[in-house]
Amino acid sequence: MTESAIYPKSLRGAIVGFGFISERGHLPAYALPGPTKFDIVAVADTCEARREKARQAIPGVRAYATHEALLDAERGRIDFVDVTTPPCDHGRIARDALSRGLHVLCEKPLSTSGSEARAMATHAREVRRVLFPCHNYKHAPVIKAVRQVLDSGRIGSVRLVTLDTFRNTHAKGVDEWRRDWRRENRFSGGGIAMDHGSHTFYLAFDWFGEYPTAISAKMSSQSKVGGTFDTEDNFSCALTFPSGTATAHLSWTAGVRKVIYTIHGDRGAIRVEDDDVEVAAMSGGATGPASWEIRKHKIASEWMDASHVGWFRSLFNQFATAIAEDDFFSKETETSVRCVELITTAYESARERSIERVLGAGPSSRSNLANKGGTAA
Repeated sequence: MTESAIYPKSLRGAIVGFGFISERGHLPAYALPGPTKFDIVAVADTCEARREKARQAIPGVRAYATHEALLDAERGRIDFVDVTTPPCDHGRIARDALSRGLHVLCEKPLSTSGSEARAMATHAREVRRVLFPCHNYKHAPVIKAVRQVLDSGRIGSVRLVTLDTFRNTHAKGVDEWRRDWRRENRFSGGGIAMDHGSHTFYLAFDWFGEYPTAISAKMSSQSKVGGTFDTEDNFSCALTFPSGTATAHLSWTAGVRKVIYTIHGDRGAIRVEDDDVEVAAMSGGATGPASWEIRKHKIASEWMDASHVGWFRSLFNQFATAIAEDDFFSKETETSVRCVELITTAYESARERSIERVLGAGPSSRSNLANKGGTAA
């Protein structure tokens, strides 16, 4: 956030869905010092064992079996709802909270449907309440450092991006409720593309400074063949942007947990491998031979810690500022919608085995990418 950012003094919130990321990521992040004091006063979860966990973790918290019961009982006592359920329920809970005059923080993906995600964002703007996505990777220290390099102009205009996310398994849920829900399409809406696609795509959008115009994708499932899992665990795609291209590979069957990103400009490149950053900046080349100055840095970002507490605190500050500034349809909101539209369009491409799925109009358009799709010859 900039030095000119404004923040509410305090915000009272409720968490809907007390699973791993809310217990280990969001809740401790709310307790960290920051410009806004967050008080979590209520929790809703359909699982009684998880409600008891919430009571143990948050002294005095009011616990409810459904989000409807929470919204009825907490009317006038909370400012926002933090939605951390599986994605299948994001839209319904967010709409109900927005309709009650509450701001909404929502875990990614915003929805499992592009049309529902767009409708959620439109509803937030209509009722003048903030709908804010948890795009926490943008708040990793190493990714903030990448943004500083891009802003400095050292590598010039971005022309090519590669994004590889390697995991040796899917992220597990809590023991008390369906640890493998990410492998069940009825809850997750998809596999690794739905789970990690938002992180991949919003970073690509940010680094190019624009939205893509086309995508081609492939996906496969290698684990538990013939079993009960019905979501993909490997996904790859190629994106066409107005000013360049991006490729991405996401895997739950890799031999290591790691992210590797590269950003190539017309004057240099950046390479990220977890905490390691390498920046190559070109000198010369206009009339004579080019040379590169290469600098390497290590920026502690705790990629191995799936809770990402520090990242979330930075994100929550951004959420608080959006509330203070009445930013009901922020760039982050639009980006979250675009991510879902892109993921669902990628699934169409992969299922149809088409060469390419054509997306909506140029980067300034707010058209629905999936609804504008067609198959290129």
